[in-house]
Amino acid sequence: MTPQQRTTFSIRLAALTVAGAGVIGLLSVRLFVLQISQGGYWRDLAESQHVLAQELLPKRGEVYIQDRDSPNPTLAIANVNRPTLYVVPQEVQDAKGLATKLASQLQLDRNEIQKKIEDQSRKYVPLVRVLPSEEADRLKAQKLPGVHLEDQFTRAYPEGELAAQVLGFFGFDGDERSGRYGIEKFFDKDLTGTPGSVEGTQDHRGDITTSGQRRVIPAQDGISLVLTLDRAIQFKAEEVLKRTVQQYEAKGGSVVVISPKTGAILAMANYPTFDPNTYGSASDVSVFNNNTVSEPFEPGSIMKPMTMAGGLEEGVITPDTKFTDPGSVTLENFTIRNSQNKTYGEVTMTQVLEESINTGAIFAEQQLGHEKFGKYIEAFGFGSLTGIELPFESKGNISNLSRGGSLYAATISYGQGFTATPLQLVAAYAAIAAGGEYHEPYIVEERRISSGAIEKTKPQVVRRVISEHAAATLAAMLVSVVERGHGKRAEVPGYFIAGKTGTAQVAYENRIGYDPAKTIGSFAGFGPVEDPVFAMIVKIDQPKDVRFAEVTAAPAFGEIAQFILNYYQVPHSR
Repeated sequence: MTPQQRTTFSIRLAALTVAGAGVIGLLSVRLFVLQISQGGYWRDLAESQHVLAQELLPKRGEVYIQDRDSPNPTLAIANVNRPTLYVVPQEVQDAKGLATKLASQLQLDRNEIQKKIEDQSRKYVPLVRVLPSEEADRLKAQKLPGVHLEDQFTRAYPEGELAAQVLGFFGFDGDERSGRYGIEKFFDKDLTGTPGSVEGTQDHRGDITTSGQRRVIPAQDGISLVLTLDRAIQFKAEEVLKRTVQQYEAKGGSVVVISPKTGAILAMANYPTFDPNTYGSASDVSVFNNNTVSEPFEPGSIMKPMTMAGGLEEGVITPDTKFTDPGSVTLENFTIRNSQNKTYGEVTMTQVLEESINTGAIFAEQQLGHEKFGKYIEAFGFGSLTGIELPFESKGNISNLSRGGSLYAATISYGQGFTATPLQLVAAYAAIAAGGEYHEPYIVEERRISSGAIEKTKPQVVRRVISEHAAATLAAMLVSVVERGHGKRAEVPGYFIAGKTGTAQVAYENRIGYDPAKTIGSFAGFGPVEDPVFAMIVKIDQPKDVRFAEVTAAPAFGEIAQFILNYYQVPHSR
């Protein structure tokens, strides 16, 4: 090799070396950018192509009610699997023929089915969400191409109509399923639980591989609930309520039974009602409403004991305080009269309750004073939510108390001019039965967590409304109402029962004046007086051809009360 050739070779070698070093440098910089600066991005992108996130569905919590005849609570809301029918269009060989066959067997529209299964862009077409088992078995036997049956979780209500408005139902709202009404709605999130997931590497078929890392987050099943409702008392309350409403051709009715010592709801009934298993067949969605908590009404004379309670507590009246009834009272140019325009002359406060004298309740309120009267109304829970674990609770309306003057306080003293729910009213009577202490009403006895833990509800005394002495005195006055007044048909032989009738007028829809043809009859009370095991309200809406509650609500109260006392095996006290 000549000197010139060696020089040329050296130059070329040096150039190649420099070029190679430059390429290596560029590659190093690129690799640094990819692996270090942008490493997280590309790593996530790669993993996203190989990691499958598979949702794990939790089991929805179940709901139970109390049953004294069994060592365990009775299942009221259960989980079941029911077959769902769907079609895979790509597997269908004869769309028209299949549509004709399915339409005939399932009473569906043939053209609509054919249109759906001819749409090859759809991977599957759901046709029947919940198919009867016998229909499912018949379709399975036919082995129709493209037709598939798959078990799908749904809810069942083993007790049928029992406590339907309390339980609510789990149903479709559009394409989504959720708890609707009652316990199912109020506790929807808790009952649903929390979905889990599995993350792992995917093979070419899309399945999670057995090798490689995977991360499992288990689903957390929903909580199960044990309600305070007693199955036997609930059944009796619904039976008597239904019979009473039908007997008097009433618009409807409600019953609430509560334990005065705890605030636990023992029964909560409404009529008309429905079967949650077939909620879709209800002719009127209003039957889904739990009127005991969501429909306030003007209660009438069952409010008079609250007026007396304030007067007794403040010492401005006693059971024997005398009052001369003029038959009517005129306040702010408005004349208030007694029922049937009666005049009673000289009467005691006990007789005011026995005969349900409006002017006597006004007298007691005036002795107490408007401001103090308002405080007792609020202390008994009116105008506030009770906090019951049910949706759509109404707090009623006591706004007329803030209007000032004498008229509205007077009308509220005998139960008109304000509204309250049956639950608020029975909770107030329960406070009298409990010696003047107001317990917070509740309907959930236990929360059963999927981990096995059990959370029991602790009864809560919210406040003392009146003293034990005032409560005992008022209770004795209410016994007199049942023994000698309008509440005689609520009597239970062998026991001292306290209670009060109420026959309220129903306001016109424009809220101006009252419809003389419509009334709401109610009876509220508790027993036995010396050691109450229940407080109860019975409300009958707009019975036909019957004006007074002593004919409708009082006998129903008495029948349910007798059942409860026998059921609890309470010894006779007289």
